[in-house]
Amino acid sequence: MPDNNSSRPVIGVGVLIWRGQQLLLGERLAQDQADCWQFPGGHLENNESVIACARREVLEETGLCIKSLRHLGFTDQSFEIAQRKYMTLLVSCEYKSGEAETLEPEKCACWQWFDYQALPAPLFVPITNFLGQIAISAGTDLYSLHVAGQLLSDVPSDVHR
Repeated sequence: MPDNNSSRPVIGVGVLIWRGQQLLLGERLAQDQADCWQFPGGHLENNESVIACARREVLEETGLCIKSLRHLGFTDQSFEIAQRKYMTLLVSCEYKSGEAETLEPEKCACWQWFDYQALPAPLFVPITNFLGQIAISAGTDLYSLHVAGQLLSDVPSDVHR
C-alpha cells in the first residue's frame, strides 16, 4: 500500500481565549490567508495533548497564561495552506494573566480583544468553517458553547487514559 502521509491532513489547534465576553484575535501575516484574523494556535506535535498544545501555542504567540480549558469542537472541512491540508481542533479557555504581546511578528501583526458578537473580517478559514457549522444549530453561539463546555483536566502528554 503506498504511503499517503503527504495527502493526510495536519492537525491544527485553535484557541479561543475569553476575557469576559471578548475574544483575542490576531491579524495574520503568515503564508496564505494573510490580512485575516485568527485565534492563537498552531500544529499539534507528536505525543502532545491538545491541552498542552493550546497552552504552548498561546504562550509562544501571545505571552498570556490561560485557565479553564474546554474542547469546543472541530472543523469538519479541511483547508489548504502551503500545499498542506489542515483539520482544526478548537479549545476554549479563559484569560488568566499577562498582556497580549506580538511574540511572532513575522506571523502576526497584532493581538486585539473583540466582542464575540462583533468579530473582525475577514476571518481565517477554519474560524469561518466552524462558525458555519455551529450556525446550523438554532440558538447556538460561541459564548454559550464555551460556558456549556466541560472543563478538561491537565493530564500529561505521556500518560494514557
